[in-house]
Amino acid sequence: MIRMLSARAVVRLKATARQASARLRTLANPADAAFLQGFFKSGPGEYGEGDRFLGIRVPVTRRVARQFRDLPLAGVTTLLCSRWHEERLLALVILGARYARGDETER
Repeated sequence: MIRMLSARAVVRLKATARQASARLRTLANPADAAFLQGFFKSGPGEYGEGDRFLGIRVPVTRRVARQFRDLPLAGVTTLLCSRWHEERLLALVILGARYARGDETER
Protein backbone atom coordinates (compact mmCIF):
# COMPACT_ATOMS: atom_id res chain seq x y z
CA MET A 1 0.00 0.00 0.00
CA ILE A 2 1.35 3.43 -0.96
CA ARG A 3 0.78 6.16 1.56
CA MET A 4 0.34 9.66 0.14
CA LEU A 5 1.89 12.54 2.04
CA SER A 6 0.39 15.98 2.16
CA ALA A 7 2.46 18.92 0.93
CA ARG A 8 2.81 20.04 4.56
CA ALA A 9 4.24 16.64 5.56
CA VAL A 10 6.72 16.72 2.69
CA VAL A 11 7.93 20.16 3.79
CA ARG A 12 8.48 18.82 7.31
CA LEU A 13 10.40 15.82 6.00
CA LYS A 14 12.80 18.00 4.04
CA ALA A 15 13.14 20.82 6.56
CA THR A 16 16.62 22.16 7.22
CA ALA A 17 18.10 24.59 9.70
CA ARG A 18 18.64 27.01 6.82
CA GLN A 19 14.92 26.93 5.99
CA ALA A 20 13.98 27.46 9.63
CA SER A 21 16.39 30.37 9.83
CA ALA A 22 15.00 31.87 6.61
CA ARG A 23 11.45 31.52 7.96
CA LEU A 24 12.42 33.43 11.10
CA ARG A 25 13.98 36.20 9.02
CA THR A 26 10.72 36.70 7.14
CA LEU A 27 9.11 37.42 10.52
CA ALA A 28 11.82 39.77 11.79
CA ASN A 29 10.72 43.12 13.17
CA PRO A 30 13.45 45.78 13.60
CA ALA A 31 11.39 47.78 16.10
CA ASP A 32 10.89 44.72 18.31
CA ALA A 33 14.58 43.82 17.91
CA ALA A 34 15.57 47.22 19.31
CA PHE A 35 13.17 46.80 22.23
CA LEU A 36 14.38 43.26 22.98
CA GLN A 37 18.04 44.36 22.97
CA GLY A 38 17.23 46.74 25.79
CA PHE A 39 14.94 44.34 27.62
CA PHE A 40 17.58 41.59 27.66
CA LYS A 41 20.35 44.03 28.63
CA SER A 42 22.58 43.18 25.69
CA GLY A 43 24.78 46.28 25.85
CA PRO A 44 28.45 46.39 26.86
CA GLY A 45 28.98 45.19 30.43
CA GLU A 46 25.39 43.97 30.81
CA TYR A 47 24.43 40.35 31.48
CA GLY A 48 23.30 39.70 27.89
CA GLU A 49 26.21 41.49 26.27
CA GLY A 50 26.46 40.80 22.56
CA ASP A 51 23.17 38.93 22.22
CA ARG A 52 21.54 39.73 18.86
CA PHE A 53 17.85 39.80 18.09
CA LEU A 54 15.70 39.49 14.99
CA GLY A 55 12.70 40.97 16.80
CA ILE A 56 10.38 37.96 16.91
CA ARG A 57 8.12 37.50 19.91
CA VAL A 58 7.89 34.13 21.70
CA PRO A 59 4.35 33.15 20.55
CA VAL A 60 5.42 33.61 16.93
CA THR A 61 8.57 31.55 17.54
CA ARG A 62 6.41 28.76 19.02
CA ARG A 63 4.28 28.70 15.86
CA VAL A 64 7.42 28.39 13.73
CA ALA A 65 8.60 25.55 16.01
CA ARG A 66 5.42 23.63 15.21
CA GLN A 67 6.18 24.00 11.49
CA PHE A 68 9.71 22.65 11.99
CA ARG A 69 9.03 20.11 14.74
CA ASP A 70 10.57 17.30 12.66
CA LEU A 71 13.80 19.17 11.96
CA PRO A 72 16.69 16.67 12.18
CA LEU A 73 18.76 16.83 15.33
CA ALA A 74 21.74 18.12 13.34
CA GLY A 75 19.59 21.06 12.22
CA VAL A 76 18.46 21.74 15.79
CA THR A 77 22.11 21.72 16.87
CA THR A 78 22.94 24.22 14.14
CA LEU A 79 20.22 26.54 15.43
CA LEU A 80 21.48 26.13 19.01
CA CYS A 81 24.87 27.46 17.90
CA SER A 82 23.41 30.52 16.15
CA ARG A 83 24.35 34.05 17.10
CA TRP A 84 20.65 35.01 16.91
CA HIS A 85 18.60 34.75 20.08
CA GLU A 86 15.42 33.67 18.29
CA GLU A 87 17.15 30.84 16.42
CA ARG A 88 18.50 29.46 19.69
CA LEU A 89 15.05 29.82 21.25
CA LEU A 90 13.50 28.00 18.28
CA ALA A 91 15.89 25.08 18.81
CA LEU A 92 15.01 24.88 22.51
CA VAL A 93 11.27 24.98 21.83
CA ILE A 94 11.64 22.16 19.27
CA LEU A 95 13.68 20.08 21.73
CA GLY A 96 11.18 20.69 24.54
CA ALA A 97 8.28 19.58 22.36
CA ARG A 98 10.17 16.45 21.27
CA TYR A 99 10.89 15.56 24.88
CA ALA A 100 7.25 16.05 25.83
CA ARG A 101 5.90 13.81 23.09
CA GLY A 102 8.82 11.38 22.82
CA ASP A 103 9.20 7.94 24.30
CA GLU A 104 12.02 6.88 26.64
CA THR A 105 14.38 6.17 23.75
CA GLU A 106 13.90 9.55 22.13
CA ARG A 107 14.27 11.41 25.41
